[in-house]
Amino acid sequence: MSDWKKLEQLYEGKAKKVFATEDPEVVIVDYKDDATAFNGKKKGTIRGKGVINNRMSNYIMKQLEIEGVPTHLVEELSDRETAVKKVSIVPLEVIIRNVAAGSFLKRMGVAEGTDLLCSILEFSYKCDELDDPFINDDYALALGLATQDELNIIKTYTHKVNEVLQKFFLSIGIRLIDFKIEFGRLSNGSIILADEISPDTCRLWDIKTNEKLDKDRFRRDLGGTEEAYQEVMKRIFGE
Repeated sequence: MSDWKKLEQLYEGKAKKVFATEDPEVVIVDYKDDATAFNGKKKGTIRGKGVINNRMSNYIMKQLEIEGVPTHLVEELSDRETAVKKVSIVPLEVIIRNVAAGSFLKRMGVAEGTDLLCSILEFSYKCDELDDPFINDDYALALGLATQDELNIIKTYTHKVNEVLQKFFLSIGIRLIDFKIEFGRLSNGSIILADEISPDTCRLWDIKTNEKLDKDRFRRDLGGTEEAYQEVMKRIFGE
């Protein structure tokens, strides 16, 4: 393990704390067990979530790097802590939908589980106060959230992430229903994948039973949330 050391805390979000290191280009992310839904309106704890999300996200980021998607991953330091490249987050939540679920149902009036004829990529403006409103490319450009080149890069990387993740999850008996990812800018302006990929940010259904193995169990008070996260962990790492 490298000798990255936590210095002052820079930020605390809903699921993570971020600390400075002696390297201005690297920060340490510490994953929490805190759980929120509906932009922080519902709060709780999912025991062990921080460990699962940290390890799973890092594992998947490594696979994505191999497939040509640059990520923020530097080094996993412990079960809950990872050194990552410091970025300024592009204020867009980038969502891919492969199957109808979540807010899409109400917005489009379709039944949960409806297969979409093609994957949908959508943007939301990353702003809790406004409930992350749905926007398009023109909004992003008009508000200065990203340039056209950045949007093109983000879309290309996002479709690649979907391709890699669908194949990966299928190999462990899981359907990738949809997911949300975020991108950041390095100090040189390069766009890389940041944040996390976990049951917090993906809808994951068992391929045979359609059992939900993700944060929807917390959102919808379905029970068995911790067991669902542990099941995903077990399928990935055999633990």
